[in-house]
Amino acid sequence: MTTDAVGGVWTYAIDLSRGVSRAGVEVTLVSFGPSPSPDQVKAAHAVPGLTLVDTGLPLDWMANEPAEILEAGAVLRGLARAHRADVIHLNSPALAAIGGFAAPVIGACHSCLATWWAAVKDGPMPRDFRWRTQALWQGLLACNALLAPTAAFAEATARTYEVPVPFVVHNGRAPAGLAPALCEPMVFTSGRLWDEGKNVAVLDEAASLIAAPLYAAGPLSGPNGEWRRLGYAKSLGRLSARIVAEWLARAPVYASSALYEPFGLGVLEAAQAGCALVLSDIPTFRELWDGAAVFVPPRDPKGFARAMDRLLADPAEAAVLAAQARARAGRYTVQAMAAGVLSIYRQFNPVRFHGVIAGVAA
Repeated sequence: MTTDAVGGVWTYAIDLSRGVSRAGVEVTLVSFGPSPSPDQVKAAHAVPGLTLVDTGLPLDWMANEPAEILEAGAVLRGLARAHRADVIHLNSPALAAIGGFAAPVIGACHSCLATWWAAVKDGPMPRDFRWRTQALWQGLLACNALLAPTAAFAEATARTYEVPVPFVVHNGRAPAGLAPALCEPMVFTSGRLWDEGKNVAVLDEAASLIAAPLYAAGPLSGPNGEWRRLGYAKSLGRLSARIVAEWLARAPVYASSALYEPFGLGVLEAAQAGCALVLSDIPTFRELWDGAAVFVPPRDPKGFARAMDRLLADPAEAAVLAAQARARAGRYTVQAMAAGVLSIYRQFNPVRFHGVIAGVAA
């Protein structure tokens, strides 16, 4: 399985590896891009049967030319053969473009530049986006099967690349399990704040309009040189998963104004922690959280401010909404995610994965 240490793909890969390990599946986790941090490495080593390989090779969306993607794919192909992999799970499907893999290739579509551009920007994509999109298209065509974390994103992927609609397996996350904490009057958000698709500028403007502070966890600068400045929201920088969980345990309200979010693990973590959700009205969030969140047009800072102020001023309403979010989060478990992914593995390698789904522990 491939991964990167930049965003939510790392969390997904670790949780999925933990889930399938309960069925006796051993994972070789191959990391591309910037090296994992010490706390990320520690999390990987805590997964039974997991071997971590840090290649240092560029991610497809950070490569300088198509040849670098093909080179990374060739390295991965060699590792898969050396480890006698029964299935290759690519969280960067562009790596499949090299071809020649000795086992079925499953491409997990977490995000892509073309769908990101369509959601965030206007006009034609720049040249560097176009050739990366072409590389991904070639990789998608080379995969034996595709999967996506929401039906909305599966449909967007199929429409954009003219490929079969991917299998849909919702992401899952294990609750942090922290004891309830005394809520403080604040709003919390998290994610890759430098990413324009997260649209944190809207929450930053909304922060100037509400009485309580809005805290933002996550990096303000990205590995591709992108960066953001916050004027009113209080930046906490990159935090470990444990520290984020502690903040969520104290926050009555969690907000995301994302323009582009194929799933949103941060929202799921907030719902599990018992936060009331104020979310941008985009198709993926509607699919996952309709009836369990307040929705606001993504480019409306005053709308976000009104929604957040209302919940902060009415703890009873916030508690009802938080309970609805926590109940909905019960659908999105690591167990359900692992079972869904293992069912796909079994379709494409029935001999090696026969019966493993029954072994997924609760």
